[in-house]
Amino acid sequence: MNHQTILVLDYGSQYSQLICRRVREAQVYAELISWDRAAEAIARLQPTGIILSGSPNSVYEPNAPTLPAAVLESGLPILGICYGLQLLAYTLGGQVSLGREKEYGPALVEIDPQAAQTIPLFANLPTTLQVWMSHGDRVEQLPAGFHSVAHSNNSPLAAIADETRQIYAIQFHPEVVHTPQGKALLENFVKRICGCTGDWTPGNFIQETVERIRQQVGPDGHVICGLSGGVDSAVAATLVHKAIGDRLACVFVDHGLLRKDEAPQVIETFQQHQGMHLIAVDAKEDFLSDLADITDPEQKRKRIGARFIRIFEAEAARLATAWGVNSPAFLAQGTLYPDVIESAGSDETRNARTIKTHHNVGGLPKDMTFKLIEPLRMLFKDEVRTVGDALGLPEEIVWRHPFPGPGLAIRILGEVTWERLETLRHADAIFLEELRKAELYRQTSQVFAVLLPVRSVGVMGDGRTYGNALALRAVTTDDFMTADWARLPYDLLARVSNRIVNEVDGVNRVVYDISSKPPATIEWE
Repeated sequence: MNHQTILVLDYGSQYSQLICRRVREAQVYAELISWDRAAEAIARLQPTGIILSGSPNSVYEPNAPTLPAAVLESGLPILGICYGLQLLAYTLGGQVSLGREKEYGPALVEIDPQAAQTIPLFANLPTTLQVWMSHGDRVEQLPAGFHSVAHSNNSPLAAIADETRQIYAIQFHPEVVHTPQGKALLENFVKRICGCTGDWTPGNFIQETVERIRQQVGPDGHVICGLSGGVDSAVAATLVHKAIGDRLACVFVDHGLLRKDEAPQVIETFQQHQGMHLIAVDAKEDFLSDLADITDPEQKRKRIGARFIRIFEAEAARLATAWGVNSPAFLAQGTLYPDVIESAGSDETRNARTIKTHHNVGGLPKDMTFKLIEPLRMLFKDEVRTVGDALGLPEEIVWRHPFPGPGLAIRILGEVTWERLETLRHADAIFLEELRKAELYRQTSQVFAVLLPVRSVGVMGDGRTYGNALALRAVTTDDFMTADWARLPYDLLARVSNRIVNEVDGVNRVVYDISSKPPATIEWE
């Protein structure tokens, strides 16, 4: 790739990935790299600017992350966010200490009148900004060359600048949705200060990715692709197919953990409408055997990931005979940036905390024989959908709600059995059916039911019952790194609950999940 690039140095903030996403919304490529790999990243990426993320640390702690010398030596424009502001001030000779009052949540920041007129970071922004603060430390004394350009009630130095060196820093988080003007501020930094023109487009991505796949696979290589029917694997498969044509074989594994009628729908869509070579494998018994007596969600994910690989290896051996080659050496899958981040699965994301092991990242067995092709590994979900549109994929695929690779196994809390799967399948189908009838499917981002390991007393037909409890989950989100619970109409929830209790055997109680991410994840396991 030869794009104008913004390097985002990760200091461990839960919002670090959102910085990348907001920059990319301005059609400028951004990549997140661990702070201690700054020198290598600057040399490799040749960025046009650097952003320092927030962090849970304090700059004056003995083992706190530091500012690598290469950052300042680069002479590039720099934007420090939260910890990034404190780190710049501390490193350059200022004073940072524990604030008398912590500042978490919404705040108003006043841009100094002269700064509003002269500093490009604030171009075309209102002089009063609604922002999101999240810090306990504050800068008490500025280093030489800096001056204050904005303040809040609790932060006299809410934004600082050294315009000669093109170093800017803000105490608040522009990357989160709670800072409405944050996207515009970041766009000002990357375009007005760093001089980026914006060449990160779906067309460029497709062209470059197809060429990269061709180079990776070579003129004689073969690829198998794990196809689930969701937008991620569909876009990944389409990119590989565009690159190497019939040397791709897609493998759809029916692990018995799918939603109602999903397997025949996927097979029909990709065999008949997309024209891809699709192999359908019925492996329900293998997966259910692997999951017998397993209740820990991490073990579920890892066992499912391992079984997927073993199935792909078996299919690869069979295909090798048909193709007359030693073995397809490559496995393509629809891994996304959030998958990598939440699994804390690479050097680039080693400052992140493991939230859950994704079956296609941390769940892969160490002895697998494939080399991975992950064309979407650096994309967020909304970027994948944009690429899918550009590739001409059907709307029902591009806008299909995400469905996790481990399927219903992580929506059944406790042991996974065929009986519990059938119960959940039926309830989930009712929820989605009613949501579509209400024309709210596109207004929500992910919707599903969860079967709980809980039984409760109920009354049906004048008799006592002791049945299963089931939770409904619906969220809205742009990036799936954060999410809010969907405010579905009460009458819709009432219809769904009434139908589930009356139509699904063994369920006598339905609850609605009103947790946001964070602190909860979208999936329950």
